[in-house]
Amino acid sequence: MSAEKFEYERIPYMVAFAEKSEFKDTYAGPMDMVALEAHLLRPKNQPSKSVIVFMHPVGGGAYLPMVSALAKAGFHVIYCNSRYRGADAALIMEKVVADLGACIRDAKERLGYDKVILAGWSGGGSLSMFYQAEAEDPRVTHTPAGDPYDLTARKLIPADGIMLLAAHVSRAITLTEWLDPSLLDETDPGKRNIALDIYDPACPNQPAYSADFIEHFRAEQIARNRRITATVQQRLEDFRRQGQHQEEFGFIVHRTMCDVRWLDPSVDPNERKPGWCYLGEPRTVNNGPVALARFNTLRGWMSQWSFDHSNANGLTAAPRISVPALVIGNTADDACTPSHTHRLFDAFRHANKTLREVQGANHYYFGQNDKLAEAVGVCRDWLRQQQLA
Repeated sequence: MSAEKFEYERIPYMVAFAEKSEFKDTYAGPMDMVALEAHLLRPKNQPSKSVIVFMHPVGGGAYLPMVSALAKAGFHVIYCNSRYRGADAALIMEKVVADLGACIRDAKERLGYDKVILAGWSGGGSLSMFYQAEAEDPRVTHTPAGDPYDLTARKLIPADGIMLLAAHVSRAITLTEWLDPSLLDETDPGKRNIALDIYDPACPNQPAYSADFIEHFRAEQIARNRRITATVQQRLEDFRRQGQHQEEFGFIVHRTMCDVRWLDPSVDPNERKPGWCYLGEPRTVNNGPVALARFNTLRGWMSQWSFDHSNANGLTAAPRISVPALVIGNTADDACTPSHTHRLFDAFRHANKTLREVQGANHYYFGQNDKLAEAVGVCRDWLRQQQLA
């Protein structure tokens, strides 16, 4: 496959399957039916028995630059949205794995593809790894909230290769690294510990931060995640003790976009712009409406965001994965910094793994067509080397 550019057709379609549920956790559709919105990007006059499959837990990436660029390069690509498209408050990662499994089964059994390559972009990275680990070595029978959800009975079809593209290690670990540890009261974001409030000019700790301060800051972030988790577990236990086994509770987690990396470029250094993150100015988005984990349910928190309990952890999934792996990091990424890229690469225990970095590239390659082309070229060469395309 050369660097030739192909015209492609975008074919929208649905993947639907039955799933018995005790309660409804998505708005649309009938009670016991899951319907997934998908896009097949198929290059014209370029048949293939291989397909690259993207899924992100909360979806919405069907028009990402990388998705279209791979199709223009001659690859067949599927972007499939999970059932939680655009709304992750009640998202259960185990159910998203089932959604990805339904998409892959449809790609093989209905669309006729022989080989599937998982492409995990950003938060799709740990999802893809969780999926592949459960497909190769199924273990999960319950969600972290204790609800039955048996992935071992789903007979998930393993992919033939996995590409991690600007990926982070997990939603739970990433959130924890972004939690504001200065918050003293989960019900009142105005009550803060000034010594940890790095967005307050009066904070006695300023960049460049000392190693001791960073260690303390990180420990307090983990402690905050564990306090929220303990409260969630207690509520679930109280409901169940009262016989309310399906009862839920919605809650807000304030101040979830606070990381020393964004103010001090010497921490986990790369070429990102200081004082900035992928959502904009960090102090503004810290309590804004689109930050990670702002709106939650008890079960959603346990599955997605609990530092100790979430199953969707790329670092624990990687040792269970045997297929070839490509890890691409972007060296100006202001979301998934180098430590995430290298932790993912190092977590694979087999030798058939490849690490590449695109110098100067931002998280989405927005405004960087040359960087996008370089990343596509890396994927092309790797897929050809692995005989996957």
